[in-house]
Amino acid sequence: MTTRHEATDLAGAAAHLNPETLARAQRHLVAKAIAEFAHERLLAPEQRDHHGGFTLPTPDGTTSYEFSAERLALDHWAVDASSLRRLRNGADAALDVQDFVVEFAADLGIPDPLLPVYLEELAATLASSAWKLQHHATTSDQLVGADYQAIEAAMTEGHPSFVANNGRVGYGLDDYLAYAPETGSPVRLIWVAAHRSATRLSLAHDLTEPDLYAGELDAATRGAFASRLRDLDLDPADYLYLPLHPWQWQNKVTITFAPDVARRDLVLLGEAPDAMRAQQSIRTFFNTSRPDRHYVKTALAIQNMGFLRGLSPAYMGPTPAINDYVAGVVASDPTLLGCGFGVLREVAAVGYTGDAHHRLADTHGVRSPYQKMLAALWRESPIGRIGDGERLSTMAALLHRDAAGRSLASALIQASGRTPRSWLASYLNAYLRPIVHCLLAHDLAFMPHGENLVLVLRDHTPVRAFMKDIGEEVAVMGDQPLPIDVERIRLKTTDDVKALALHTDVFDGVLRHLAAILHVDGVLPEAEFWAEVAHCIRRHAEDHPELAEAASRYDLFRPEFDHSCLNRLQLRNTLQMVDLTDQAESLIYAGTLRNPISDVAS
Repeated sequence: MTTRHEATDLAGAAAHLNPETLARAQRHLVAKAIAEFAHERLLAPEQRDHHGGFTLPTPDGTTSYEFSAERLALDHWAVDASSLRRLRNGADAALDVQDFVVEFAADLGIPDPLLPVYLEELAATLASSAWKLQHHATTSDQLVGADYQAIEAAMTEGHPSFVANNGRVGYGLDDYLAYAPETGSPVRLIWVAAHRSATRLSLAHDLTEPDLYAGELDAATRGAFASRLRDLDLDPADYLYLPLHPWQWQNKVTITFAPDVARRDLVLLGEAPDAMRAQQSIRTFFNTSRPDRHYVKTALAIQNMGFLRGLSPAYMGPTPAINDYVAGVVASDPTLLGCGFGVLREVAAVGYTGDAHHRLADTHGVRSPYQKMLAALWRESPIGRIGDGERLSTMAALLHRDAAGRSLASALIQASGRTPRSWLASYLNAYLRPIVHCLLAHDLAFMPHGENLVLVLRDHTPVRAFMKDIGEEVAVMGDQPLPIDVERIRLKTTDDVKALALHTDVFDGVLRHLAAILHVDGVLPEAEFWAEVAHCIRRHAEDHPELAEAASRYDLFRPEFDHSCLNRLQLRNTLQMVDLTDQAESLIYAGTLRNPISDVAS
């Protein structure tokens, strides 16, 4: 039997790791590190002339970085990567993001024991960037007409703010080629039977267990699974079915949970026949054989962007109920319906808790990542919810630049035939207006970054949006009554922190980057961009005078707001940057940011 390692052309698989692609990846990542660390006020570049020239000396004075940049709203640094030079003792030196972090380690505040972990995530991010540079020939102009999954696989950047954003520590090279979303490789999930006595299946209000499995597995596959259990003298009625990432089965379940497999609390059933494709979130899969079937989100014990990407069975238990609640709020609100806004519900979650690590937690209160390794959930697909002439795209695509630096957002605007301001207004009506309305009308906040939204495009213009990843990344910030299973998402905090759901998560986390792209591309000056943002919020206020009191509490036009920093979280703790059970208390601030809409004339 040939293993995947033996079948891999080792030299060919690593062909992207060459001086040319590495130099391009290094230049991009060092420029991003300077931009985002300066944005978060960890570093303070010095202006060297009046033409956008800056210098950043290292603390020991032996090295400096010189570059050109434009400083935009929200203290955004639009660094011209092509201008970047590294000078060591006055002589040109190669750009190296790991060296950069070591040189500025004291300023960045990474704990010494965790610095090697961060350096490894940076190396993995470089490797991913190099692979994309070597293999991704699709241009932004070509992506304008591409289908949903072609766009998903073509993304060259991870999170727009995080510097180490493609870590995936734990994957080998063959794993990367098999499972990274940018490779577009087909994946077949591994299914196990998990004994009901130690497994919980949670379902949406309109779904039953038989319907879930009938919808996701054809009759022949279900029959084969049941036969497998009967061949072992096991009763299929005693088990629930749980899908696993193949890496998780191979590297964790058969090793870390060997006793559970041996005593047949977990039973290998085999692969399901559907071809799946990993999405940007790494552990979530889209069904390419049957696009109408649900996404499947799996536990995955790799380290990526400040977290081990597991799934907690306990945390996921209420997930379908939370999704039902949020979907009910959205579906009953005329304003949200008028925007075409929707949610992709997580309709089922399954988790196994029969292992020694869960018993340790039950008897001694010891919590660990090992309790997040055997779980999965199913999320609705958007495929059946689009009409003729409509296409789907991850919202992250609006921040995408191809290998030649061409922006997809700029290409879409050009292809739409609309003015940039008109195109932006349509996008904001699909994205910003629903988020503002949810905040003011329902005290409901999402985590609305690019990967968490699916846009519906018509004539190359965003016209509506679906929000996803509801169970882990939604909060109710009011005192309205909630079902008991939904109470977990209630967040009690100050009005200033509540407003950061817009100011940090939308303005700083998404729109700051899009505004800079369109400004630098000469498509739309940033002043006009933020004026359109202000007009969108004001139009909502004019349409909803009944929400004036809520608008006053949130004060979305306040002159400035607290500067909540993402990289600081990861640098503080590269292994778990926030406590998911109390995210607000985990935040780190660096002064304030001037609100770019505060001075826009009404």
